[in-house]
Amino acid sequence: MSNLRVWIAGAKGQVGSAIYKMLHEDAEMEVLTSDMDVDITSLETVISFANMNHPDVVINCAGMTDLAACERNVEAAYRVNALGARNLGIAARKINAKLIHISTDDVFDGTAQHPLTEFDRVNPKTVYGKSKLAGEMFIRELVPKHMVVRSSWIYGNTKNNFVSYILEGLLTEDTIFVPTDQISTPTSAADLADFIVKLVDSAEYGIYHASCEGMCSRYEFAKEIVRLSGKAVNIEPLAAGENPSVVNRPRYTLLDNFMLRVSGIYEMPHWKVSLEKFMSGREKE
Repeated sequence: MSNLRVWIAGAKGQVGSAIYKMLHEDAEMEVLTSDMDVDITSLETVISFANMNHPDVVINCAGMTDLAACERNVEAAYRVNALGARNLGIAARKINAKLIHISTDDVFDGTAQHPLTEFDRVNPKTVYGKSKLAGEMFIRELVPKHMVVRSSWIYGNTKNNFVSYILEGLLTEDTIFVPTDQISTPTSAADLADFIVKLVDSAEYGIYHASCEGMCSRYEFAKEIVRLSGKAVNIEPLAAGENPSVVNRPRYTLLDNFMLRVSGIYEMPHWKVSLEKFMSGREKE
């Protein structure tokens, strides 16, 4: 990956920071980063940054991901997740850059009864899912050289993910109630970043699902986090609809990494292997 200039938008997030950690170690790679300092909701700002730095590849890790916050402020969600993606798409097209866009399993409605491929119909129900799908559509329409990467239940070294929620609960709660009827696959930000790094210098384009292998419920995920932590707390089952104060995610969004499998370009690890590696790394920090 020599002589490439890569711009990571949203570089302080869990996926963006993981990508930066991998890319900046390449002496022949020039990595540009932005977060709140470059307002992706401003087309003028985005184009100015792109024209000044002229990256070969743009990786969009920026996003408003808090479901409840998206429901409370619909316009803000669309400004960041849809308009921001559009602006990066316009800038990438203007400078003939490749755009890699991180999306989500929430573009599906959760009613399927089979693993979802890149060719299954999308039908988001939450504001978050709808705004992320709008971002996908802008990029597919605007950028000839694009990759949309959908993943699920991402966790990493930042807060505001399910693993950090459970680990914080271990310190403050005797019992944690977790939904049993939300099914998908936990995905380590580091594993997703490793795949995305492989895409930077590749000729791959289109939509790819990239979640860890295997499946579980949120309840099973939480039980595994607690087991690996070596600490004691009660994890009790809760149906998603039983807590009206919580914005319910789609119930079944298990992604099938179909395009990865048929193209043979990459194989994601099993979620339990990745989670154990992540938890082991935390203990050494």
